[in-house]
This record gives sequence, structure tokens and C-alpha cells, in this order.
Amino acid sequence: MEELVVLVNSEDKVLGLMEKQQAHINGLLHRAFSVFLFNNKGEMLLQKRASGKYHSPLKWTNAVCSHPKNGETYLEGAKRRLMEELGIEAKISEKFNFIYKADVGNGLWEHELDHVFVGTFEDDFNLNKDEVEEVRYISMEDLDKEMIKQPEHFTEWFKIILEEYKHHF
Repeated sequence: MEELVVLVNSEDKVLGLMEKQQAHINGLLHRAFSVFLFNNKGEMLLQKRASGKYHSPLKWTNAVCSHPKNGETYLEGAKRRLMEELGIEAKISEKFNFIYKADVGNGLWEHELDHVFVGTFEDDFNLNKDEVEEVRYISMEDLDKEMIKQPEHFTEWFKIILEEYKHHF
């Protein structure tokens, strides 16, 4: 079954639906969400994308990044993907939203109106190996060092979203 994304304008007015990969080829603005999870030590959860992903495989990114389905709220989509990818339920709340555009390679673009959610999680994961290779927690200080030393190990959108996150907190 093809996955559709919700195309929007900069005010989040729905313009239509498009198959996800086609929207990424065309670089069209669409709805998205990103989830940042932290443990009680303030370390951020990172996930390594599965090897079978059609773009950015085996790259580290934040806990969850995806797209709400048509008729689904951003929060509903974020909670759905936490379960589908990490096998967890976590209390999350929206902190901000912004628009970005990132070249993710192979002629694909992420152009998203991204709603960013933050929460904490301290339990076990039940990873969906079709989505997630592995997860780990990392301190913000060590993450900054790693991103400077090996930026190619991280998704392009995570670099952008992380900088935006830092501006808000």
C-alpha cells in the first residue's frame, strides 16, 4: 500500500495528498513531526535508521521522525510512530514547529512543516527492525562532539532540527 503525505502551504492549509517518495523527489512542502526523547539523566535518545530505508539508511537521527496520515493530528501521528518504530508509549508534548528543506541525497528532498515533540522515556524498547537498526542515549555534549567529528553519520534533517531545538531551549 502506498504511503501518502499531506501537502500543505506555509500556514498548514492542506493542498492535497501525494505518494511519499514522489513528494520527496519533487521537494514539496508536507506535514511532518519529530520526537525528541530524553532519559532521567538528560541524555537524548538516538535511533539508527534500518538498512532497508529508501533514503538515509544506517544514519543516526532523533527518536522518531515521520508524517501524520490524512485526518490524523500531529500528536496522534507521533504517538503512532513511537509504537510502530520503537514499540513504546511515552508522554510527549509539542514544543514548536518550523519549516525546513534538506537535500537527503539521490535526488530526494525533505521539505517539511515539522512539529517537534519532546518527552522522557526510561523503559525497554521493542524495536521494529524494518524501521530501526538500534537505539542509544547520548549526552548533548557528546552528541555535539560526534556531529562535528562525523557529520556524515547523521541524517541531514536531524542536523537542522537539532539546531532549531537548541534555539528554543
